[in-house]
Amino acid sequence: MIDDLYSAKILTLVANMPRAGRLAAPDASAEKTAKLCGSTIVVDVMLDSEGKVADFAQDVAACALGQAAAAVLGANVIGAGLSDIELARDSLAAMLKSNGSPPAGRFAELAVLEPVKDYPARHASTLLAFEATVEAVRKATAAPQTRTSTAGAA
Repeated sequence: MIDDLYSAKILTLVANMPRAGRLAAPDASAEKTAKLCGSTIVVDVMLDSEGKVADFAQDVAACALGQAAAAVLGANVIGAGLSDIELARDSLAAMLKSNGSPPAGRFAELAVLEPVKDYPARHASTLLAFEATVEAVRKATAAPQTRTSTAGAA
């Protein structure tokens, strides 16, 4: 069973973390920590004029499962809106906690994490990247737009 939890596919996702690091000037950032294990993720987002993710970076200090979820997120988040990310988060949570179907659409690769449902202590770290991204996108959406023109922008 532990082999399913740390499958070659999960370890490959971990080894190829997309969008690692931080953005120089994000519209918003959010940090989340899993209290049980101490995994931490900081995400930075920039949104386009339609409120969709235009740029994204993540600083991930998490277990392999949290890193795998973050890798799927990082590979697929550009162009996603808040509702897309919330749906993926909610579907992932339902898959882990109540035998729900794996997420569909752009985040369907999260299905690789289905074996995590048998390890409740790992649920929080697996959800961490999506929780942080939802918070960051909400902050960016709620932030007052202080610049009305890009003229003279650095």
